[in-house]
Amino acid sequence: MTQDDLAAAAGVSTDLVRKLEQGRRHTASIGSLHRIASALDVDLGELLGRDNIPEVAPDAGVVALRHAVADVGDLLGDVDGEPLSLRDAERSVTYLWGAYWGGKYEELTGLIPQALIGLRALLHTANTTTRAQAAEQLAWGYWVAGSTLIHLLQPDAAFMAIRRAIDLAGSGDDALFAAALKGSLSWQLMVSGRFTDAERVAIGTAEAIEPHGQVDAQGLSAYGSLLVTAATAAARDRRRAQAKEFLQSAGEVAQRVGFDRVDYETPFGPCQVTMQTVDVHVVTEDYPAALDVAARMPTNPGLPLAARCRHLTDRACAHANLGQQDQALALLLTAEGMAPDWIRHQTLVRSVVADLLAAERRKSTPLRQLAKRIGVHR
Repeated sequence: MTQDDLAAAAGVSTDLVRKLEQGRRHTASIGSLHRIASALDVDLGELLGRDNIPEVAPDAGVVALRHAVADVGDLLGDVDGEPLSLRDAERSVTYLWGAYWGGKYEELTGLIPQALIGLRALLHTANTTTRAQAAEQLAWGYWVAGSTLIHLLQPDAAFMAIRRAIDLAGSGDDALFAAALKGSLSWQLMVSGRFTDAERVAIGTAEAIEPHGQVDAQGLSAYGSLLVTAATAAARDRRRAQAKEFLQSAGEVAQRVGFDRVDYETPFGPCQVTMQTVDVHVVTEDYPAALDVAARMPTNPGLPLAARCRHLTDRACAHANLGQQDQALALLLTAEGMAPDWIRHQTLVRSVVADLLAAERRKSTPLRQLAKRIGVHR
């Protein structure tokens, strides 16, 4: 395909294709990158390169995690492993989610497979009294596995894991837990470039739990988070007006909640809405607006570590695209100091660093040192 052919097939400008191909630009909007990948009949991970996935032995790391979520023992009635107690299951799941929000993906590739063995064995040996609790804990385990796999550029295995979690949660009576899982599935669909499906899942789920009358903060949080996810999906599909409408509704819900909270491992509140509003402006390439909104973020936002680092990266991307290299680098170094494990697995970080390198003329700088640490080469 010529550059013109690819641009036409992807619905982007030839100039963007040319700059990406020549290495003069790396921070195209995620929507544009997904369209280019689709036009080339590859997934986004293949387009961007997979060198941010840990190098592991064939039976360890990412491969082991993929095999863990695709286990077939339950189909054969052959569930191996020592079952966890319910108390240990809860402790294990809590630890895994803590590691996830800390961006410790390589650690998780070693921990999750063993945890899933114990959680599956727990469900297999559960009696009538404990079965619902065991199923819920296994759902949590599959959920954290799916969320981790997305960051490791394994969308197919991630989708399988989250669908298993949804099926397990469907047997319980916690509607908000099931809604949170569907919200996570929506996010995974969005990351995989299925923007319309992502929005449909988020809005359909939100409508099913839409609060009426006097509703507790947990219910409002679950509903508002789904609206935020729908907004980010619409923005990546280049529908700014729809994204703005969803964000406005989410902001109204956040004001009712009053403060930032995390329910069902899903953050929501005023800071989360601000963060995602910045993300929407970055995705739609309105960088001045992104920085204007970012200025409203409190100094110590009530967000998980990974979310705070993502916000810093969005701000860095905006500064880089406005030619403000020093501000962009300072934000990336701050994010690295906060979560060095997290930053090495982030596509946006690598893209921003690559763009900054293209404008760098000095041989030895903090930027080049950062690039080396995260495996980016000019």
